This record gives sequence, structure tokens and C-alpha cells, in this order.
Amino acid sequence: MNYYAAPVRDLRFVLEELLAHRSLALPGFEEATPDLVEAVLEEAAKLAGDVWGPLNSVGDRQGAKRHTDGSVTTSEGFAAAYQAYVEGGWNGIGVSEALGGQNLPEVVASAVQEMLHGANMALGLCPMLTAGAIEALAHHGSETLKTTYLPKLVEGTWTGTMNLTEPQAGSDLSKVRTKAIPEGDHYRISGQKIFITWGEHDAAENIIHLVLARKPDAPEGNKGISLFLVPKFLVSADGSLGERNDVTCASIEHKLGIHGSPTCTLSFGENDGAIGYLVGEEGRGLNHMFTMMNEARHKVGIQGIGVAERACQHAFAYALDRTQGRAPKSRGGNECSISDHLDVRRMLLSMRARTDALRALALYCAGQLDLARHSESDSERQTAQACADVLIPIVKSFSTDQAVDIASMGIQVHGGMGYVEETGAAQLVRDARIAPIYEGTNGIQALDLAGRKLQRDGGAALSALIDEVQKTAETMRSEPSLAGMSSALAAGADDLRVAMQLVLEQGRDPETGPDAVQAYATPLLNLAGHVLCAWQMGNAALHATNALQKGSDEPFYRVKLSSANFVITQWLPAGRAQRAVIEAGMQCLSDFELTP
Repeated sequence: MNYYAAPVRDLRFVLEELLAHRSLALPGFEEATPDLVEAVLEEAAKLAGDVWGPLNSVGDRQGAKRHTDGSVTTSEGFAAAYQAYVEGGWNGIGVSEALGGQNLPEVVASAVQEMLHGANMALGLCPMLTAGAIEALAHHGSETLKTTYLPKLVEGTWTGTMNLTEPQAGSDLSKVRTKAIPEGDHYRISGQKIFITWGEHDAAENIIHLVLARKPDAPEGNKGISLFLVPKFLVSADGSLGERNDVTCASIEHKLGIHGSPTCTLSFGENDGAIGYLVGEEGRGLNHMFTMMNEARHKVGIQGIGVAERACQHAFAYALDRTQGRAPKSRGGNECSISDHLDVRRMLLSMRARTDALRALALYCAGQLDLARHSESDSERQTAQACADVLIPIVKSFSTDQAVDIASMGIQVHGGMGYVEETGAAQLVRDARIAPIYEGTNGIQALDLAGRKLQRDGGAALSALIDEVQKTAETMRSEPSLAGMSSALAAGADDLRVAMQLVLEQGRDPETGPDAVQAYATPLLNLAGHVLCAWQMGNAALHATNALQKGSDEPFYRVKLSSANFVITQWLPAGRAQRAVIEAGMQCLSDFELTP
């Protein structure tokens, strides 16, 4: 089975009904009409389904190949599929017109990205990293760097990478050893970087590496790290490509999944030193790189949702087609497809409902990013940015953890056929498994939420979100058919508020606070993810009920109600248990003796 149908109907529902196209009403988006957005979604679905999707299994089977000269060839069809993406202008849809983009809101760009990642996660990683490079350069690059490199990056003619860690560093970037020696208007970069996604390939004419390095006289630790732009091919004054820079692909990783994505070890300066250019201020490289990393973290959450959607489609198609067993006498007792067995239906509904909930929350976060960047009100921009800051680690971590579980459940629906490669279900689990690891492991995301975001504002931004959850629960209470869901949602909001206060209080203790934050961070994030996803499905239930009461006979709304009911009454209780985990304390973790 090798197909992919983009979830345009549900994306439209989220954008038009849940978010009410609020981003389109912001200054600067006057040309982004609902009709234009509809056309964008439909065309993106064609690219995803017709061009990228069929190559997903090809990339998995063939992988990328490194040659003896250090060059890398991508899987059959990948370079052409990427060029189709570039020629369609897709790379710049979320970039401002001032930088040569199409100036569409982040919510629309995120919807398109989900389709592409669902179609082909390995290929989708290439433009995802380029988007982060564009963001970092736009914010921190000099006018010369922006003029020279941004137009081609926005076009997609050149691609971008993020070069952070090294063999000895892992997640502790203070241990970066790559050197940058000043030489006139540039630097000579030397060192090795690992896990560089699309670090070398044949899909674009140039690759722009953003590299963390330190000058010889730089202090130890994070304050000594600067950010440098290192092109694969040097760029002449007239914009043409010059000689090959001193950066080579030493190896590509043999990975569990995303085989079509070349994950490279890059060596800088094996000869005279790679020529690089300072981006932003000396010693603030990590701060500048976080501009790129935050952009990427939200997109990784979107990526997980795309894979979850594809897993849903695989599982539903197989369950409807596979005949096995008989239906209960109450439903005819005839031979039936496995989709008629309620345990299989439980899995299918769980997959569909959770994917829809994750999508709604991720796009809500994208809408907050639009508000933070484009609202006319300073206070609204600040409030939206604070909300997005809290949501990004949740979207990244919770969405990717759930994507792994959803893809795994997809294998279970297939039974034995899911465990063999020919159905494609196994590839989705292997591909999805990287998402909880890169761009900061999900444990780091949880620490960011509980240790940085929560402590920074005393929980104000998360508390404001909990207030919104309670408002939705109150609105649902006035609709008799939703009263049961209302009570369950309100209880979840109460649990999250209590857990947040416990983490805040214990985190303030000068002696035990750091340990408390580490112990409770992941349970808190999981609780927040469940509650906020349930909130989005509560809003979905309200809209679906309204549409049905107005006479709509579209099955979509009935399915949405079933999904909301499942999320709030059957999935949310699993998340609410995380409050008990936090209340149980951390003594068992402290007492645990590690023995071989």
C-alpha cells in the first residue's frame, strides 16, 4: 500500500471554524483571502499526494548514498520532487514579501507543512531546516549576508542546515570545540559536526550551513559560542557560485528510519579551513541559533502530526478491506471486515481522534505566532508570544510522542501484516521515532516548560490557557448533549491548575527546586498536552453540534463529535492521572540505586 490523501477537510475545519481565519484578518495579510487559502490547500494536497507521497517507500528502501568524493546522492525521484516543490513557490509561502516570500500566515504554512511531512517525512526535512535558516538570517544576519543568501534560500534554490552538536557535546552545547579563526572579512572554520540533516545532497545547487563555533580567545561555556554561515560553494560578488568550500561529508548515518534523509557528519577545514561569515554578535551564537531552533521545534510537532495522519489512513484502509470473523448477533452475525470489531474500532477512533486534537492545538499555536508577529497591539503581541512560548514545547513533545504511539497502534490494526515492510505501516513507526529526539529531546522540552517558561512568569501564560479551557467547558455545559464532556473537561482543567501550582511551589525551593522541576517536568507536560488537546476538541464539539443543529448532513461533523467524545471522556482520563504522579512526589527517583 503506497498512497497518501492530504487531510484537507479537517485542515479547513480548523482554519475556518476553530480559528475563524483570525490570522487572515491581521495587518499584512490582506491578500490572503479564504478563497486563496482554499486554493493553496488544494494545490499543496496535489503536490503531497501525487508527487511526494509515492516516493515515501522509495526513500525508505533506497536511502541516501555517499560516494568516495564525499558527495551524496538522494533516493530516486527525490531531487525532482524537491524541484517541483521549488518551482511551485512552496518554499516561500510563509515568508514575508520583503524577503521575497508569498506572505501567507503561519497557520497556512503549517497546514501545508503537515501535508508534506505526512506524504514524505524524509523529504520534508529538507525545506524544514531551510525555513529555520531563513528565520535565523532574517533576524540576525548583516545586510550583506541577507542580500547575498536570503533570496536563494527563500526560493529554495539553496537549502539550509543547522550545525550544532559534536561527538563530545550531545545536548550540552557549551562543549562545542569547532574553531573560528578571524581572517579579514571572514573566518576560517575547522571542526566536526554530527547529525546534520540534509547536510550534503544533490537536490539543490548550494547548501548554506549555519555553524556554532568559537574564536580562539572566546571564553569557555555558552558565552563563547558564535554563529557562522558557511556555504558549500562560495558565492561571488555577482551572486554566482564559485569554488567548493572546505566542508565535506565524512559519513552518513545508518538510521532506524527516515532513510531518505541524508544525516551527515560534516568535516570543516580539513585543508585550509572553511570560509565562514559571522552571523549576529560574537558570543551570542546560541541565542541566535535558538531563533532557528524554536522555529524548528514547532515544525517538528507538525511533522509528527503528518506521520500520525498517514498512519491513520493506512490503518483505516486496511481495516475496512480485511475480512475476518463475524459481527455479533446484535449486528447481524455475518462475516465482516475487522473494522466491525469494537476493539479495532477503539484503536481506529483513538488514532483519528488524537491526530485531530493534536492538529488543532498545533495550528492554534501557529495562530498565536501570527498574532505575536503581526498584531497592531503591543499588549496582544506580547500575550500571544507568551502563549506560543508555552505551547511550543508542548506541541513539539506531546505531538511527537503521540505520533509514535499512533503509528505503533497502526501496526497493531494491521496485525501480522503490519510487522512486515510491504504494507508501509512499519516504516511510519521507524520514521516517527526520531521526532521525540531531535531539536531537543522531549525531556528537554519538558524542562523548558516546567523550568524556564513556568518559572519565568509564575505560570501566568499557562494559567491563561487553563482559563480558556474552563470557558469552553462552561459553554459546553449549556448544551445538554455535551454536558458530560463539559464536566470531564472542567475536571481536567482543575487537575492541570493544581499540578502547575505544585510544580511552581516546589520549584522555588532553593535546595530541592531543580530536582523537583526535573522530576515533575514530563508528567506536567503530558498532563498539559492531554488537557489542551481536549480543550480543542471541546471547541470542535461545539462547532459540530451547531452545524448539525442547523441541518448539515455532512458525516464529517458526526465523526468529529465521536472524536471529541473519545478524547474528552476516554483519553483525557489517562492524562489526568499525571496529577497523581506529581502528587506522589519524587522520593522513589531519589532513592533509586543504579546497579548493573
